[in-house]
Amino acid sequence: MSGRQRGIVDLSIGTRVLCDDTIYEISQIIDYNAVVGTELATGRARVLRVADLAPVQEAGAALQEIEELDPAALEAARFRLDAIKPLLTPGTGRKQVVSRAEEIGVHYATLYRWLSRYEAGRTLASLIPKRQGRKPGETRLPAETEAIIQSAIEDVYLTRQRVPAQKVVLEVRRRCLEAGLNPPHANTVRARIAAIHPGKRMRRRGQKKAAEEKYKPVPGTFPGADYPLACIQIDHTPVDIVLVDDIYRLPIGRPWITLAIDVFSRMVAGMYLSFDAPSETSVAMCVSHAVLPKDEWLTVMGVEAEWPCYGIMDTIHVDNAAEFRSSGFRDACAMHGINLEYRPVRQPRFGGHIERLLGTFLKEIHQLPGTTFSSVQEREEYDSEKHAVMTKSEFEKWLVTLICKVYHTRLHAGIGMSPLKKWELGLFGTEHEPGRGLPKIPSDRLAFLLDFLPRQLRTIQPRGVTIEGLTYYADVLRPWIGAMDPQDPKRKRRFTFRRDPRDISVAWFFDPELQQYFRVPFANQALPSMSIWEYRKARNKLRKEGEASVNEQQILEAITELREQVRQAASRSKKARRQLQNRQEHAKTAQSGKAAAAGSESEPAPDLPQQDNINRLVKDLGPIDDSIFEDVKPFDEIE
Repeated sequence: MSGRQRGIVDLSIGTRVLCDDTIYEISQIIDYNAVVGTELATGRARVLRVADLAPVQEAGAALQEIEELDPAALEAARFRLDAIKPLLTPGTGRKQVVSRAEEIGVHYATLYRWLSRYEAGRTLASLIPKRQGRKPGETRLPAETEAIIQSAIEDVYLTRQRVPAQKVVLEVRRRCLEAGLNPPHANTVRARIAAIHPGKRMRRRGQKKAAEEKYKPVPGTFPGADYPLACIQIDHTPVDIVLVDDIYRLPIGRPWITLAIDVFSRMVAGMYLSFDAPSETSVAMCVSHAVLPKDEWLTVMGVEAEWPCYGIMDTIHVDNAAEFRSSGFRDACAMHGINLEYRPVRQPRFGGHIERLLGTFLKEIHQLPGTTFSSVQEREEYDSEKHAVMTKSEFEKWLVTLICKVYHTRLHAGIGMSPLKKWELGLFGTEHEPGRGLPKIPSDRLAFLLDFLPRQLRTIQPRGVTIEGLTYYADVLRPWIGAMDPQDPKRKRRFTFRRDPRDISVAWFFDPELQQYFRVPFANQALPSMSIWEYRKARNKLRKEGEASVNEQQILEAITELREQVRQAASRSKKARRQLQNRQEHAKTAQSGKAAAAGSESEPAPDLPQQDNINRLVKDLGPIDDSIFEDVKPFDEIE
């Protein structure tokens, strides 16, 4: 049984990657979707698709489940992260590192080592203390060598002389030989130089004015959003439009949208559209959609456009809603090295960028048939349900087209250029200003999505694992039946299982030794695919009928009965049509693994008459002016 392996693909120049079972070193970045790789064995150069790349796994490189970590080791990792956090900001130099080391009582070389490990992995697990002794094939720079590299960078590279990186390589070699140490490989030194924040590099190398113009926050900007993916804001809102079902083309209500914006460029980083209210699933789908490349997803959507915004972000900035404060979401962010920040309570201006983006799209939606507008006064005598004509798939395709072909490409008054141009300059730079380069991406799309889905901790019994009364089994569970907790031999060990609430016919088991997810289906194969909401409704129905205990056969019969009732009532009841549409949407995503991993619930839709609206928008709409949305309320205040 094959599993889903966690991993991160670093797309920086000089990084080694795997493609078609061959190891390459990235030598050049062509564009968002392709790089040039040099085959290590032969030295031949080849163009590689970003989507085909995988990491070259090193010992201990896999991401670990938070619950599987030794508590003492986890506490040590959190201490180390707190120690280096003040040093992760642009402009940090040797003086700050030495001062911080004295403050917390460690050698400055130790802080440099922790910084190096964290920058390489950007995860909490990367700071876990390593066991004594070296594993076969594992290598690590001595602290003294690491200190020499950092001091050489400070003394030689980060000066107004602007010497090339090769001079630093030679200086590191000279200092190591003088100290009786083995010099590191030249690529190791270059990797440390490449990790320096562009703003810091420019300021220290005599380009202070240019650095301030590009990286210094100005009034009205979000602090810290100095480059692409430095900060992503996420929020939800009900969409101001009534949609119709796919079968009867009758109204079923308003959907919810979850949007993510890259604060630096104003690019829409990701989205998720659903009839389900905001939840951990909404957040998981939006985050995974923001992080993963969207080329395959756009093909599934049937939209011919580019949406080049992808990559693991540094910070996610959100409000204080329950779905953002869940332990599962916080742990998933920590696992992938994402800093999670919450806006101050009752201060919506800290979420201004995402609020204005939502306001921008709602204003465009008000021009569509079936809109509810933003207020009763504005709607007046307009009958939204009578004029509703768009299905969810049609509306989603319209919205994606609006994002890619209109919003991303037109002038944004807040940044003085289009979001797409700002994103491009931030990644690739200009003749005078370096860019950040292509961001890191997960090597397995589904594994990344699973990390953010709701988590269940369960023991494994001879019959399998039971979650909410449903039993799951696969051979991969057999070695762990009756396993005891290594930290407490008197207690049964609990393992991580994750389910997509839209289809709970499968649970994903995380094997703590193999560090992979494995698919575990229903033990009873007669049970149909179902959502968590459908299952709970059937279970509650049986309990109301007086069933003291509910078995799986009863659940099967109850779900069959409920589905038949919905089908019969669908032509008469809006609520029933909505339930039927929800089930079809959930089933649709469950059948398409790639689309689910990229955050889509939709299949390609036919060409729409609303395309004329899009063409008109492209032609007629002027620059975006953020100021017109200053009075827009936070959407969590809208009843």
